[in-house]
Amino acid sequence: MILTKQNLIDALNQGDIVVKPIFGDSVGTNSIDVHLSPHLCFYEPDGHFLDAKKPCNVRHFEIPDEGFVLLPGNLYLASTLEYTETLRYVPVLHGKSGVGRLGINIHATAGFGDVGFRGHWTLEIFVVQPVKVYAGMPIGQISYHVPKSMPEEGYMQRQQSSYTDAHDPKPQPSRLYRKLTANNS
Repeated sequence: MILTKQNLIDALNQGDIVVKPIFGDSVGTNSIDVHLSPHLCFYEPDGHFLDAKKPCNVRHFEIPDEGFVLLPGNLYLASTLEYTETLRYVPVLHGKSGVGRLGINIHATAGFGDVGFRGHWTLEIFVVQPVKVYAGMPIGQISYHVPKSMPEEGYMQRQQSSYTDAHDPKPQPSRLYRKLTANNS
């Protein structure tokens, strides 16, 4: 079951969902809008490729007031302006239709959240043509789903959780190397 507008408002008022800041028109029919933070980064590979077993070099920067042009062939990591928490629901991030119609994809594979996640969402942005983006623009929407049962422990309590420090408003690069090197030790 997906939460609809009144369910979302009730969950926000009861603290079962936290979205900060939340703008007056952010709660929609069945989702809550999120906005692009000023923080972007991209990978700077050692040589000609990224190595999944090693930490990747990233270059962080901020979107200037006049905007920033995203180029095809690059993966940009961004983050939501909003800090979110979900204690009872499964959050799912979707792109806004107006963003998609500009050829902007906001996640390659990581649109599915976990019960108990707390933090800023990292967006995996790629574009099909050059497009200028601006800090604060609507970028996505989060829908919330009721799980059939609650997990024994939330995302932030799990030992194997990779991104439990998502309170940092900057996008978080891949930490897959931690699992790959731990399994080979």
